[in-house]
Amino acid sequence: MTYTIRAAGEGDLDGARHVMLDTFYRDLGHGYVPRWHADVVDPRTAYLAPARHALFVAILDGEVVATTGVRAEGPRCPPHPAWLVERYPSGSTAQLFRVYVRPEHRRHGLARALVGEACAFVARAGGYSAIYLHTDTRVPGAEAFWRSQAKQVHADRDASPVVHFEIPIRESPA
Repeated sequence: MTYTIRAAGEGDLDGARHVMLDTFYRDLGHGYVPRWHADVVDPRTAYLAPARHALFVAILDGEVVATTGVRAEGPRCPPHPAWLVERYPSGSTAQLFRVYVRPEHRRHGLARALVGEACAFVARAGGYSAIYLHTDTRVPGAEAFWRSQAKQVHADRDASPVVHFEIPIRESPA
C-alpha cells in the first residue's frame, strides 16, 4: 500500500471529519461532545484558516485514513490541571490534536509520519516554545506510541485515563 502524507486541503476536510468522528464513537466510546470537538464540525476554521494551525492527512486510494492537527492553543482548565495551562499557554504552545488512524491502517507508520510532518510545521512556523499533547490511554496503542515519541509530563491515573506529553521542538532543516 502506498500512502500519501500531506497538508490537508479543502477536498480532504469531509474525509478527515469522518476519521475523527469514527474515532470518537468507536475508539473513545464517548461520541461527539460539542465543547471538546468544535474543530471537527468546522475544520476549515480550526486548521486551514489560521496561519499557525495545520491539518495533515494520510490518503490511500483517494480516501483520508489518518489525521493530525496542530493548533496554537494550550490545554484548558477544566478538564486539565491549572498548572498545565500555565506551563503550556495558548499562543506559544503548539498542541497536537486528532492523531487518529483508522484501525485497518494502523501499524503502517502513519501516525509517526503525520506527527513528523506536524513537528516540522511547528519548527518552520516559529514562535512556539513547546509542543504539547494529551492522549486517552483507552485507545489501543496510543500510550505506547506517545512514549516512543514524547516525554510524559503528567498522569493521574486515579482521576483520568488521560496522559499528558511534550515533544521537543527541533530545528527544521533548511
